[in-house]
Amino acid sequence: MSKDEQRIRTAEHWARKIRLDIIDMCCRVGPERKAHPGGALSAADIVAALYFDKMRIDPDTPQWPDRDRFILSKGHTCPVLYAALANRGYFSKDLYGTLRRVDGNLQGHPDMRKTPGVDMTTGSLGHGLAAGAGIAMSAKIDRKDFRVFVLLGDGELQEGLVWESAMASPRLGLTNLTVIIDINRLQSGGSVEQILPLHPLREKWASFGWNTIEINGHHMEEILAALDLAVLEQERPTAILARTVKGKGVKFMEDDNSWHQRTLTEEEYCLAVKMLESGGSA
Repeated sequence: MSKDEQRIRTAEHWARKIRLDIIDMCCRVGPERKAHPGGALSAADIVAALYFDKMRIDPDTPQWPDRDRFILSKGHTCPVLYAALANRGYFSKDLYGTLRRVDGNLQGHPDMRKTPGVDMTTGSLGHGLAAGAGIAMSAKIDRKDFRVFVLLGDGELQEGLVWESAMASPRLGLTNLTVIIDINRLQSGGSVEQILPLHPLREKWASFGWNTIEINGHHMEEILAALDLAVLEQERPTAILARTVKGKGVKFMEDDNSWHQRTLTEEEYCLAVKMLESGGSA
């Protein structure tokens, strides 16, 4: 097996682990603390590629000044981030049961004051890119070589602050900033296309001066290649437009927007685990 093939297989392995842990967390919360499994599952491959291949991080030193930063701007899908952090060794999976509990470590949106490894508190949609641009600019000022990765939802792009940040980042020369857009075509109220269309999306980002790449957000080879290109880019920040499927990996969740915010029953949990362990063929 070549080195590139090994990279792909390793990232795919962790993406599957992350999906299984998302299902675990979203079952444990119970009906009174509904989680957001659909959008977490759509982002699992992207997050796995970042945390298990691309990002320079040290779980033993979560506040290492020279670490790469990740901002989950679509913060309601935090189970995908918590699963990545736990599997990288930032904290024990015993904390999964605290998801969305008021006094717990794993809040319903990422909280950098409560959870080791969380680089930015998020939740109010649209703010992640602005925060990421600020952190990337500080790296430039301080002559640091760390990179900043921001994951946005496509419905989130309806927020005006996203576009202010998109305009400012190339002007500020933030070549150390990469935005990944999880284009699963669904938001809490329904279809993105029906609520507030975004197309032509690639042309929009390119017109603001971004190095823009379109990929299949579930094809690991494409994800890793796009991230490699983003790191090599020396003139512009990079926007990766990743086409995904909400609920990816669990057939009865895929493209079903009722799973935007919903708790799994024990029966649904068992079926989801069976599907994920069999590669979706169950």
